Amino acid sequence: MTAFWGELIGTMILVFLGDGVVAGVVLKQTGTEKNAGGLLINIAWGLAVVMAIYASASISGAHLNPAVTLGLAVEGSFPWEKVPGYIIAQILGAMLGAALVWMHYLPHWRKTEDAAAKLGSFCTSPAIPSTWSNLLSEILGTFVLVAGVLFIGANKFAEGLNPIVVGALVISIGMSLGGTTGYAINPARDLGPRLMHAILPIHGKGGSNWGYAWIPVLGPVLGGLFGAAFYCAAFKQNCNPWMWGTFVAVAAVMLMAVINERKK
Repeated sequence: MTAFWGELIGTMILVFLGDGVVAGVVLKQTGTEKNAGGLLINIAWGLAVVMAIYASASISGAHLNPAVTLGLAVEGSFPWEKVPGYIIAQILGAMLGAALVWMHYLPHWRKTEDAAAKLGSFCTSPAIPSTWSNLLSEILGTFVLVAGVLFIGANKFAEGLNPIVVGALVISIGMSLGGTTGYAINPARDLGPRLMHAILPIHGKGGSNWGYAWIPVLGPVLGGLFGAAFYCAAFKQNCNPWMWGTFVAVAAVMLMAVINERKK
């Protein structure tokens, strides 16, 4: 199996299990609808990451996320010529995973009247819409993810434990930072399912909120670059000019978020 298929299948598993738990919690008349919530979703997403990594790590390295792929490329441990193929595979895998969620819960879409709940089964949305603050949340969450993945890779673990540690990192991000935007922290995880929400014949689905869609794409990309830049500057001591540009861009977003909130 090629790396392309490894990334596609791994991301498909990630989204199928990850969006699957969200659908199970928010759609009507599912077995997990009652007495479930954010804790279940965060833990299940972490376990989805673990399973997806185990499925694809030996084939493609289990990036499963364009922000991780870009971060590793700028950090120097992944070849740039492979980046486009990985990102395409990740988006296609996320679309397939979302399609499987739709099929798995087929009778429940009609039973659920809340269009926002249906959209939330596919992609993210902010708890409080605020462009700069929402963008900053995605940047910071993905910064922790990519920097954390690099930190984990720099340490020695017993063989086979790395996926569990990365899954724990995702759970930690979700519990600590996910309440603002739903922590996409992965452009493919949000864009692929959002496309499927727009395409699939979901009863009473409403719009796909394309006005917000750029935030969970650009935010994680900037956050991934920020995480890689921080790791390089702190631990590799070879801070290239692009790294300083990333720091400046993130600082600008932070400043705009503060200014925007002060105006309200």
